Amino acid sequence: MKVKPLGDRVVIEPSESQQKTKGGILLPDTAKEKPQEGKIVAVGTGKKTDDGKTIALNVKVGDLVLYGKYSGTEITVDGKEYLIVKEEDILAIIG
Repeated sequence: MKVKPLGDRVVIEPSESQQKTKGGILLPDTAKEKPQEGKIVAVGTGKKTDDGKTIALNVKVGDLVLYGKYSGTEITVDGKEYLIVKEEDILAIIG
């Protein structure tokens, strides 16, 4: 990974959006919803307090997480899409 997030930010590789409905109907690109889960591929050093101490993040590289639908900033690195979000925008760790 060529992107190293700062502070309490993490880089997430979003999961692929659904290609088919449960009934087997293929979805066009315009009907697909934004994914809300993904795998963490890079983490920052942690949040800084007012007195200069660093609070470690609760997530780590490799965690599968749920995040807010419109959270973060989308970036593209080497043709792959990633999302940079603050740790507070992560709703849950899956598994």
